[in-house]
Amino acid sequence: MMMRIAPLLLLAGSLAVAPVAAQDPAPSENEIVVTAQNSGAPMWTIDTPKGTIVMVGEIKAVPKATPWFPERLERATAGAQRVILGLKPKVSPGDVFRIIFAGGKITKLPKDTEASDHLSEAQRARLEGFEQEYDQDYSRRSFLMTSFDLLSRRLGFAKDTGKDASDIVERAARRADVPSEPVGTLRGEDLLDNLAEAPPAAHLPCLDAAMDATEAGPDIVLQRGEAWRSFDIPALMDNPLEVALGRCWPWADQQVGGEIRTQWVEAIDRAAGEDGVTLAVVPLRVLAEEDGVLDLLVRRGFDIRGPEWRAAETPASEPSPGTGARD
Repeated sequence: MMMRIAPLLLLAGSLAVAPVAAQDPAPSENEIVVTAQNSGAPMWTIDTPKGTIVMVGEIKAVPKATPWFPERLERATAGAQRVILGLKPKVSPGDVFRIIFAGGKITKLPKDTEASDHLSEAQRARLEGFEQEYDQDYSRRSFLMTSFDLLSRRLGFAKDTGKDASDIVERAARRADVPSEPVGTLRGEDLLDNLAEAPPAAHLPCLDAAMDATEAGPDIVLQRGEAWRSFDIPALMDNPLEVALGRCWPWADQQVGGEIRTQWVEAIDRAAGEDGVTLAVVPLRVLAEEDGVLDLLVRRGFDIRGPEWRAAETPASEPSPGTGARD
């Protein structure tokens, strides 16, 4: 790194004759929470007898065109007492061989079958339309791989994006020596077996939703980012792209998705007994879906402050419990 020598010498000389300045006082819990909220990411807070829990609702692939202030989230992270991040898959050397040997079962349809053998007439027609439009052959690809191709390469939802909230918080915690840990772990063996054993029909809801999102066009990518930034959680959850991501593996899998949700609820439960500020970065769909983490925490008696995460089902004069409340 290039450095100018003269200013450093002047600084060294001033330190030799001047008293050492007192360190800035540690930020209060309220200052940490306000700084995090001013980042522009949607979040929910829980006041506990010993401190505060801040849950940042994360979406992957936030467009660079979405205005928010990740540096404020970095500052809030540096003042927190602990950080909780997403699940960490435990991958062993044996899992690498599993990927090699199970690759065909994951990326292709069962032997001697084609997409047309598993699809309705309407689904076949839609998929053939995408094959012609993009000059692709989806006949032997697994429906999950076809869905990912439509969302990532044809819709382009992962293009021109910034860093995700979890990446920002993880780096800031490491720099500030704030203890951080994953919410839990899942064995790579279990993940791969779960994916390899899923029948083609299990991925059809994902394929249908991916085709819906691709047909809706690239505008939904920016609309999803804007809904996230404006804290319009119901609109975000109804966005065709977010719907598609939520209907695909692993979120839509009852076994894996259920374990993810359970681990988050248990982690927040444990954090309620800790001193100071706990900053947790949680996938927003896991937080805000029906019977998701926020709903489950409300049922456990937690008082949650933050954006409404569900469209109101009753008139505004008669607020429905468990839908959240804005600060």
